[in-house]
Amino acid sequence: MGRRPSRPMGVFMIDVLPGGAQKQEAVSSSRSLHELDDSGLVARFLAGDKRAFTVLADRYHVRLMNFIYRTIGDRDRAEDLVQETFIRVYRHLHRFDQSKKFSTWAYTIASNLAKNELRNRSRNPLVLFQTIKKNWEADHRPLEWEDNTYRPDDLFRKRHLKELVEKAVAQLPEHHRVVFVLREMEGKTYEEISEITGVNLGTVKSRLNRARNNFAQLMAPLLD
Repeated sequence: MGRRPSRPMGVFMIDVLPGGAQKQEAVSSSRSLHELDDSGLVARFLAGDKRAFTVLADRYHVRLMNFIYRTIGDRDRAEDLVQETFIRVYRHLHRFDQSKKFSTWAYTIASNLAKNELRNRSRNPLVLFQTIKKNWEADHRPLEWEDNTYRPDDLFRKRHLKELVEKAVAQLPEHHRVVFVLREMEGKTYEEISEITGVNLGTVKSRLNRARNNFAQLMAPLLD
């Protein structure tokens, strides 16, 4: 089955916004919405400028898509879940504590949806591991495999190493895999991971330490 194309965020907005929300509203400031930080966009949305949500969704779509995909391993399902994430953000943004980081809150919603997806598959672990796919996106993750020599065989080595990492990450337990992906591939701080996963800082560090050790053990035979 071919991969279905992702919908542009403009289409997403037409799908989920209430009927009257598609009308353009007057902008009280000449400053471009795209120049605002997350907090500014949230404030503008809550003040009635529905276009601010479109900018937020565009800003985080790729990042959340990559995070969910790396967690559950199914790109089509990840697209469904990222859309569900934005629907929940839209519906509950009025409850968001604006003293907190919007990105952490959005990742928390995405993480909960991804964990529920994995939990629903847990009756058949073989299915779970078979759905962990190849070809991670290179954007928005600090874990990079390139060196700066640019030799002709660099691309082959990079692809091969990505495949080995994929195999190892697929075998990590769910609660270890989530913190590993958030830290090593999304570059989240320990504090952000604690908020996203809902566990205390000590548990985050403990799980990450175990995940790294487990990952190293899993990688060793693959690199022989």
